[in-house]
Amino acid sequence: MHTMTRIPTTEMEVTSIRLERELKDKLKDLSGNQGYQALIRDILWNYVQQKSGDWKPRFSRMDIRVSIPAIAQQEERCVLTGKVIQPQQQMLLGLTQTGDMVPLSLESLAG
Repeated sequence: MHTMTRIPTTEMEVTSIRLERELKDKLKDLSGNQGYQALIRDILWNYVQQKSGDWKPRFSRMDIRVSIPAIAQQEERCVLTGKVIQPQQQMLLGLTQTGDMVPLSLESLAG
């Protein structure tokens, strides 16, 4: 995940949030050199973009190494097209160059 810096952290508002110790530790592990607060901001921005319709693709077709057929168990969003994939709908799982498994709509790799 890549941090989307919008403004310097010195200009951001301070917000207090309570997290379980285990969740905070896992976020720290996942964030690497980025820092867990930047990871939390990325996660929140991604959620806001998905829910507000301001979604922007993070991957291109060239990032997908292999795909396998799958059935969505919950609502997903194709990382290439932004198309919503409904629960129980056929989809693809794509393995990216960086080893991430990402949801893909069936038609996203066509062409």
